[in-house]
Amino acid sequence: MVFEKDNTLAHNIHIEYSKGTVPLIISVPHGGSLMVEGIPDRVEGIYGIDRNTVDIACSLRKKISNLYGINQEKMKVPSYIISKVHRIKIDFNRKTSKAFNKESNLAKMIYHSFHKTLLDLISYNLGKFNRSVLVDIHGFEKKRRPIGFRDVELVLGTNNLKSMFSTVLPKKDWGKNLRGNIIRKFNELDIAIAPGHPRRREYVLTGGYIVNNYGARKIKNSQTIQIEFSDKIRLKDNILKEKVLDVLAQLLYNECTTAK
Repeated sequence: MVFEKDNTLAHNIHIEYSKGTVPLIISVPHGGSLMVEGIPDRVEGIYGIDRNTVDIACSLRKKISNLYGINQEKMKVPSYIISKVHRIKIDFNRKTSKAFNKESNLAKMIYHSFHKTLLDLISYNLGKFNRSVLVDIHGFEKKRRPIGFRDVELVLGTNNLKSMFSTVLPKKDWGKNLRGNIIRKFNELDIAIAPGHPRRREYVLTGGYIVNNYGARKIKNSQTIQIEFSDKIRLKDNILKEKVLDVLAQLLYNECTTAK
């Protein structure tokens, strides 16, 4: 899915990306299905595709753009970067030593191209807006959550807010940021999210390589958050999907338009 009259769109057979006009980037590292000829399969790790995460990202981007169109004179859009390559060939959310078969120079080239492009988008945001927010989109299957953990529809990963802030945040301020706003809103709507329930065992992720490598502890003023969508949202319940994306679009729009 691409946007009409998007002159900043660039792509090849492996990666698609677009430079936006707001300080937000949406990335999808595990949504591709392309079995690149000449690249051997990875021999360790997770190989499955996060199905429909590309559609989730494109829909979220469009909803955010529509909010700009309603509330401002000029339509604006977030940047995005999407891998088209199947995860069994390259996992862009892993460090180099675990991301691809070391014997493949082609895989190495594509991997580094993805990350160079992502870093370029962040650098562009920092230069133009003095800040950058990266939302890294993934998927999980509810039936595979660890036994005894609360059933949720969304899981956030920020490495205990280290990817959001360059210094340790006082506990009293943990909820006064994008992650806190997302948790609070979905709790109000009774849509289960983790972290979000202080008295239940939570299936909580710290976030992967992308979130932690490009977050605030590594790059000043670059905030990153991983959002995992359940298979119910991505594949089974379109009404829930639209509700979730409408809420996220509004929260991300608010984040981008709030003076920092």
